[in-house]
Amino acid sequence: MDQSDARKRWAMLALIFATRVGLGFQFQTMGSVADAVASRLALPSAETGTLIGLFLIPGLVLSIPAGFAGRYASDRVLAALGLLSLAAGGAAAATADGFGLLAVGRLLCGAGFVFCSIYFTKMVADWFAGRELATAMGILVMSWPFGIAMGQVGHGWLEATQGWRAPFIVASLYCLAGAIALLAAYRAPPSVSVAAAAQSSRLTPREWALTLIVAIAWGTFNAGYVIYLSFAPRVLVAGGVGAFEAASILSLASWVMIFSGTLCGMIADRTGRSNIILAFCLSCAMVSLALLPQVAWAIPVSLMFGLLGVAPAGLVMALTGEAMAPARRAFGMGVFLSVYYLVNGPAPTLAGWLYDRTADPFVPILAAIAMFGLTLGAYFVFRFVQRATR
Repeated sequence: MDQSDARKRWAMLALIFATRVGLGFQFQTMGSVADAVASRLALPSAETGTLIGLFLIPGLVLSIPAGFAGRYASDRVLAALGLLSLAAGGAAAATADGFGLLAVGRLLCGAGFVFCSIYFTKMVADWFAGRELATAMGILVMSWPFGIAMGQVGHGWLEATQGWRAPFIVASLYCLAGAIALLAAYRAPPSVSVAAAAQSSRLTPREWALTLIVAIAWGTFNAGYVIYLSFAPRVLVAGGVGAFEAASILSLASWVMIFSGTLCGMIADRTGRSNIILAFCLSCAMVSLALLPQVAWAIPVSLMFGLLGVAPAGLVMALTGEAMAPARRAFGMGVFLSVYYLVNGPAPTLAGWLYDRTADPFVPILAAIAMFGLTLGAYFVFRFVQRATR
């Protein structure tokens, strides 16, 4: 029975991973074809940049309502609805002849992203609560950069050979296929199926505290990573590295983190030392960022950041499974995602403001170091509150 249950858990995780890849794959469409769209539709750079960012805007207003929807529909249906919204948004963008319809498409994609983010995370937490949760969350989180990497490789080729609309069409078909697969094959764990009717939007005071803390931890973790992606290339260029070479070196971190995140979760689950592992990895993140100006060490520093620094993403996300009871997890994930957007959203603006004020690309990197430090602090505050309120 245990072996059968284990096979089901991992089969469901494989299905969720494959379908969640569509989120990153669809997100990357606009980034990959921005130049071609700007040229063909005569859009200024500010508008193409806005179109990239619109993907994340719906999360500011939809997260809590999307979590509340868990009282009225199953996780499977709501996640599939999110994928269908991503497919519809991509289809709208593919037929656009100007900024307006492109913006509508990106907002539809963003709405789908909110539903998928909440319910995919909840589904994994439901299946793996108390059993290899850090490993499972590490695998789940890595589906996002995996989808982006697929887009970086595939969308450019599609745009060059088939035109700028092709990446939107292909990404939409992928999301549509994912929705069909999810509706046909996903099954909730028995304990959750029995308790589904008891879904509640009333978090206890303890759950509110833990959910808010883990949302801050996840928001600052991602803020540090986003600032790294935005300003680390400028640090290397300022040190005399060519722009293309700098981008290539720093991309090493994103490629290796696809595997290191899963490995980090496995080690944490097998050793039970998640506190030590997370503290060590985040310390490596801060050290590697501090060493960025040493351009002679750029390759090992980038590898250190990817292999160790951002590897504990799954450990942070696994806290969501500990923060709230299964019957309140859908609404709790909506609260979690809302706070995540509020914390992570202003990070690029803050980093840009620091750069404008100082003209030194390393100053925003200092802000990224501070963000990883805040993640570490929030993690241990979570553990303290968890113990104190037990």
